[in-house]
Amino acid sequence: MKKPGAANSDSELRGDYSQAGRDFTIAQDWDAYTPEMHDRWRRLYRRQSELAERYAAPQFLEGLHRLDCSYGVPRFEYANMVLGHATRWQLVAVPGFIPDEVFFEHLANRRFPVTRWIREESELDYLVEPDIFHDFFGHVPMLLDPHVADFLELYGKAGARAIAMDALPMLARIYWYTIEFGLIATPKGLKAFGAGIVSSAAETVFSVTDPDVLRLRFEPVRVMNTAYRIDDFQPNYFVLESMEQLITDLVELDFGPIYETWRDKAPIAPGTLMDGERPWRGKLAEKPE
Repeated sequence: MKKPGAANSDSELRGDYSQAGRDFTIAQDWDAYTPEMHDRWRRLYRRQSELAERYAAPQFLEGLHRLDCSYGVPRFEYANMVLGHATRWQLVAVPGFIPDEVFFEHLANRRFPVTRWIREESELDYLVEPDIFHDFFGHVPMLLDPHVADFLELYGKAGARAIAMDALPMLARIYWYTIEFGLIATPKGLKAFGAGIVSSAAETVFSVTDPDVLRLRFEPVRVMNTAYRIDDFQPNYFVLESMEQLITDLVELDFGPIYETWRDKAPIAPGTLMDGERPWRGKLAEKPE
């Protein structure tokens, strides 16, 4: 999720916050993208879309095709016409990381914040902060899936309670292990739909083909109590059986008692198989010969 970071000078994060409004939105300023930036987008898009055709979830592929953003850095106004008609979501440009409360407010009102700057040439394979390619290519296609669209609105509305109960890390893990690093079982094998996976060339393949990485069935309380890595591939992933689980397994869940029970306990280390647990043993995606 977007992490707190009010101003570039204070947080040393990238992005120009000087023109941001109180909600941290700014104009995309599409005309400011240079030919080199558009070329960089096209090369990133070509690489990742080819991998996605083999390893990404069908819902992601459908959304990507509907957005038609292969030509260069996309215009948010064009994407908003597609999103608005399909799921009533809209994109808003932001300088980079934004405060949690602002992020939740945007999601609760079906506005998805997208960073407007694009990574440098030297960062094609690894990037510390999410840029427009991660945010748009990775996240926006899934906003066209009705289950993800509804889940993100509900997630945004859940933010205030998590903050009030001092349990934000627990709620954030739900987002991390679904919207950022989620996997789904399909008739054609395991597929990726999380933005952190599908926007990364190496993790796209690793997450759905590596036979040794720990994969577990999606179980909300387990997810909320599992730590994650931000500097390497995930040591474990959680697998949905369908996108509907984002609603059916979470919407009726009372997070309050869960927060009270677990918020002060140390989270489970990533990659840990607990006593009595069984790894997910479904069909993996097949590597190309």
